[in-house]
Amino acid sequence: MSIKMNKTKALALPDERIIVQAFWMLTFAILTAISAQIRIPNQPVPYTMQTFFVFLAGALLGKGRGMISMGMYLLLGAAGLPVFSGGGSGFSGMFGTTGGYLLAFPLAAFAIGFLIKIRQEFWWMIISVSVGSLIIFSLGTIYLNMLFVHNWVLAVQAGFLIFSWWDALKILSAAAIAYQYFRRAARNPV
Repeated sequence: MSIKMNKTKALALPDERIIVQAFWMLTFAILTAISAQIRIPNQPVPYTMQTFFVFLAGALLGKGRGMISMGMYLLLGAAGLPVFSGGGSGFSGMFGTTGGYLLAFPLAAFAIGFLIKIRQEFWWMIISVSVGSLIIFSLGTIYLNMLFVHNWVLAVQAGFLIFSWWDALKILSAAAIAYQYFRRAARNPV
């Protein structure tokens, strides 16, 4: 089933005022920060809910605003606010073992927003969000291996494969939310 967007924009902002756009971008940055604190300890990378909000930012805000929102999240952390997993902050928090994942957030949000704009079919949304997840975990695993683990097999196991089941749940949930949002927006255009 395909949803026709009929000029429906990401997050269907009726008045496209910069203040409203900034509100939504900051909201998703803050939700990502809060979700970083929802974690299950694991070494070298903990399980968190961050990627779920990266997925939603890209899907609902669109490529540009989603990317800016995740950039805002990184800037909040770089500025010293405890927004990274376990209350981490600053450049040490940004460039620790999770650095590659964090730095991939804006790119993943952009890719998801770009792909979802092409089609609004549920299966396509799953693919779009999966591409975003693949970007995050590929860059995160490469970074983890190059700077910390120095063993590709261990890096892939500890930085990618271990998260497969967890991220599959987040991918399906984010795709379902985005699909329902765009379906309702198509039925009730602003």
